[in-house]
Amino acid sequence: MYLILKTKKRMNIFPKNDYTFKIIGEETETLERLKRRTELSESLTSKITDKSFRGIIKNNTFKIISSEIGKGAFCVLTGEIVNKEGQVEVEINKAFRILLSVLLCFPFFGLIAQFFSNKEEFSIIFILVAILQLLMIRYVFIELAFRRFSKSSLSKLSDVLDIDHLEKK
Repeated sequence: MYLILKTKKRMNIFPKNDYTFKIIGEETETLERLKRRTELSESLTSKITDKSFRGIIKNNTFKIISSEIGKGAFCVLTGEIVNKEGQVEVEINKAFRILLSVLLCFPFFGLIAQFFSNKEEFSIIFILVAILQLLMIRYVFIELAFRRFSKSSLSKLSDVLDIDHLEKK
């Protein structure tokens, strides 16, 4: 029974994907190419640059964002390369998670405002509408943005690292 509980996937407020990959060349050459194509920066924010990525690369690990202005910082790629094999975790940047958390609170703010402004006209249907709005924001707006931007960032990473095979865990 413990094994069954352990393997179930938990629902997260924000999506996150894990991938494994294999590189074509040598590990040192690949990491060197990634260093050349990355503007080293401790802050994971968008900035105009001629490099493909911004972020941190230490030894065989990296934490980078795409350098595209506006949408590049939405996803953070955190990974490691060991002996021609690697893994990368794609998640929403912390700054965007904070902004999206505020956006997720709006249906509740509207529900509370509706309750206090028209107590006699308040209906249970407003609760259903707030829940549906919350689900739409999470599973349509956030999910589609994450899929689009993570696909773009992973494509750019595959190009830079010469990834032979990328597989979702």
